Amino acid sequence: MDAYIYMLGGFGALVLLTAWLPMALRQLPLSLPICCVAIGAGLSLIPGISGLSPQPEHHLRLIERTSEFVVIISLMGAGLKLDRRIGWRRWMVTWRLLAVAMPLTILLIGFLASHLLGLGVASSLLIAAALAPTDPVLASEVQVGPPSQGGEDEMRFGLTSEAGLNDGLAFPFVNLAIALTAANGLGAGGWAEWIGISLVWKILAGIVLGAAMGRGLGWLTFHLPNRARLSRTGDGFVALGITCLTYAAVEAVHGYGFVGVFVAALAMRWSDRGNDYHHALYGSAEAFERLAMMVLLVGFGLAIGGGLLRDLTWEGIAFALLVLFAVRPLCGWISLIGHDKPASERAVISVFGIRGLGTIYYLAFALGHAAFERPGLLWSTAGLTILLSIILHGVSVSPILGFLDRRSGRDTESAQLALPLASSPAE
Repeated sequence: MDAYIYMLGGFGALVLLTAWLPMALRQLPLSLPICCVAIGAGLSLIPGISGLSPQPEHHLRLIERTSEFVVIISLMGAGLKLDRRIGWRRWMVTWRLLAVAMPLTILLIGFLASHLLGLGVASSLLIAAALAPTDPVLASEVQVGPPSQGGEDEMRFGLTSEAGLNDGLAFPFVNLAIALTAANGLGAGGWAEWIGISLVWKILAGIVLGAAMGRGLGWLTFHLPNRARLSRTGDGFVALGITCLTYAAVEAVHGYGFVGVFVAALAMRWSDRGNDYHHALYGSAEAFERLAMMVLLVGFGLAIGGGLLRDLTWEGIAFALLVLFAVRPLCGWISLIGHDKPASERAVISVFGIRGLGTIYYLAFALGHAAFERPGLLWSTAGLTILLSIILHGVSVSPILGFLDRRSGRDTESAQLALPLASSPAE
């Protein structure tokens, strides 16, 4: 048969799994990402399919764009489901994680990459910046539930808001790594340009334009006269349009689109917080995200079966284990010292900094813009870190969070079972 027929059938099966697997896995210590990677790895064992494994060095542009798409859709979904308004005290956990944990994580991972993997400054900084953010895609199981469900405990809120912002905030360090490679070192002018453009302008452009886009589109959606009010359509796929339009607008002015999309989602959410249309928007964003995530993770499993880890060394294995079991937990714990939440909840926030598709995007982006040393080692080491994070966090998250919920008296079962559905049009 034509290969197109096989691809069509495989895509149909993937769509059905996207819909059914989350329900089937709800009571099991497994996660959807684990199943996706396993499916991809299993497919790589079939004769004739192993040759289709997407090897990063040959498909950098494709990997960059597909991972970019799933990340921005995930950022939109993360922003739409946050009920808590932004504020200094209300978001204190988030600010601590961003201002303390993330820079400290980059510093320690860079140190390990330099001394354990033997990488130069630029490559060490690149892998540190790529692995530092909590992934907004794969961290969905430790995030808050759908809009207006309540129960935004500090664990889930902290991890959701952190994942929404730190993917974009890792970009200045990725750009610095590219600049260090391209210029073979930075002079005073290079550092001034990095601070002024990559660190200040691009972040501010993402925040300001993202907020303006979110407020403007929120007004069009919720506050036009009743007969013209766009929320009356009930079409949730509007979330996809908002995501793409905002990302394109922010990138057009050379801002960080990741920051812009998340801020736009927050502004959109606050336009009319009680409107049921937010459920339709979030439901569509989650459906697009889940499908795109499954496609990408099946490809990740195929790549693993096709030799993604072939350049892995014993030092790389030790590096991955230290990043997951020492660096992120230590940096997260330090950032939350003095916070008034129980130690068990602070430990969960510190440990469940899941690594995933954002790392893949940053590596593909950087390696497509500059020549870094030992790219095979970078991919293999990052790939192992992501794989271990998917497995270890995926297996442990449900039992641990369930235990803490029961101990604290939180009733999250109903929220977990309430899948986001398109609501009826608002009158």
